[in-house]
Amino acid sequence: MAKWTPRHEAPEPLEGPVVATVTGGTILWFVLFLVQLPFYGWFDDHGHTWWLWTCLAGGGLGLIGIWYVRKRDAAIKRAAAAPDTTATPSAP
Repeated sequence: MAKWTPRHEAPEPLEGPVVATVTGGTILWFVLFLVQLPFYGWFDDHGHTWWLWTCLAGGGLGLIGIWYVRKRDAAIKRAAAAPDTTATPSAP
């Protein structure tokens, strides 16, 4: 079996407003949960309560995601602002 190798280099990862994107998605999950909550009886009668709990889980995991991407963004900014310490000093 031959080993698969890519024919071209992978593109650079896209950077964008990651914190805003994850925050927006988290808000959307919570809004979906709150919109469905008044219809809990209907969902329970039809065996679809997992729809509500999926939205709540998405919102909860989104909170973890917001924490993670804020820490990541801060670390990227710190690394960009720090002086380059990889260069070796010249010997006297």
